[in-house]
Amino acid sequence: MCYDDKDRPPVPPGQAGAVQAEEIVLAGKDGNRFSAYIARSGNTTGAQVLIYPDVRGLHGFYKALADRFAEQGIDALAIDYFGRTAGLTARDDSFEYMPHVQHIQLTGFYSDVAAALDYLHAGGNEDRPTFIVGFCMGGSLTLLTGIEDFKLAGLIAFYSGFSRNFGGERTALEAAHDIRYPVLGLYGGADQGIPVEMVRQLDDELDKAGVEHNIVIYEGAPHSFFDRKATEFAEASADAWKRILDFISAHTATGSMV
Repeated sequence: MCYDDKDRPPVPPGQAGAVQAEEIVLAGKDGNRFSAYIARSGNTTGAQVLIYPDVRGLHGFYKALADRFAEQGIDALAIDYFGRTAGLTARDDSFEYMPHVQHIQLTGFYSDVAAALDYLHAGGNEDRPTFIVGFCMGGSLTLLTGIEDFKLAGLIAFYSGFSRNFGGERTALEAAHDIRYPVLGLYGGADQGIPVEMVRQLDDELDKAGVEHNIVIYEGAPHSFFDRKATEFAEASADAWKRILDFISAHTATGSMV
């Protein structure tokens, strides 16, 4: 598990702008209804992000993260994974997520992603650069989303695992050579669940594929270092925020969408 109910994302650099946010319910073309949280900026840069949570689904950390993005001028939509098996119930610390994780299939997940992107692109926003930001299992799904034709501007993966295959499909590492969008990968050098050797293998696979990428390993940082309470890793978190905002800004300015 990445984050619990007490965890919150670090505060990004720069002045915080106005935000309008609300909890919503979206529906995929297959009829699945799932929870989501939208945070819209009062002074948008034009960029927007779709947030993939960790294995627990849409809980407080990711709602707060959406708010932090919106404060920086980036509209943000965070989605839940478990509408098919757990309905619209809360994803607090009492939620037993693992039985539901085991039922995730990429076909259904991509249907939900398409619905989320349709929501972000509605109302004349279809040309706005859109990025995926994912954590842990959500980081793995971020990389896997990168092999699909969703016309994204970039992928940002925090400590993506490399072993889960989601119903027999390829793992994120196995699929890396088919990724079609720029990648920013952020990893802890002391993450016991993600060996540095596998992170470097991802780097090599993206090199071979000719994919624009920047893979960053923070020496001594553990899994889930990006946490306001983890004051000993505040420097790594601040650097991660800077890299995220710079990555989004660079690919928003160039209109980089495939």
